[in-house]
Amino acid sequence: MSMIVETAVVRAVDAETIISPTATGRLLLDSNDTGGALSTIRMTLAEGADGAVPHHHATSTELFYVLEGKARLLSGEEVVTLAAGDVAAVPPLTPHAFAAAPGHTADLLIVVAPGIQRFEYFRLLDRLRRGAATLEELLASQDVYDNHFLDSPAWTRDRQAS
Repeated sequence: MSMIVETAVVRAVDAETIISPTATGRLLLDSNDTGGALSTIRMTLAEGADGAVPHHHATSTELFYVLEGKARLLSGEEVVTLAAGDVAAVPPLTPHAFAAAPGHTADLLIVVAPGIQRFEYFRLLDRLRRGAATLEELLASQDVYDNHFLDSPAWTRDRQAS
């Protein structure tokens, strides 16, 4: 991991934004911006919308800070509701997923540390959503972006109950 040589600053108006019908992702700082220390995005979810399907990271902790609204978070086999001001840190290798809680929107600051080059991953997801990339491309990228998809009966039950 290299050292940060200067303070990394991204102005809100300069952040790349990826918009879907149910989510807005603001790409704030990627790993190369922070000398590998962290990567961070802001994710705003429509009422009850899914954020990420169950997955784990082999080497990084993922932190979720709820700026506004309420979110559901899978961590291992437990699903919890986080409200504005709540924070959760999911350690490496722990299955996790997130969504806006039923009947609520969610605005989240998400930090991955140490950093992973994540912006290309989010661009790939956007291309997949628009039909410009394939599921095979996404599955082939799991090692590149340290984002390993998995099944979670606990998450499936929780989302079906919503």
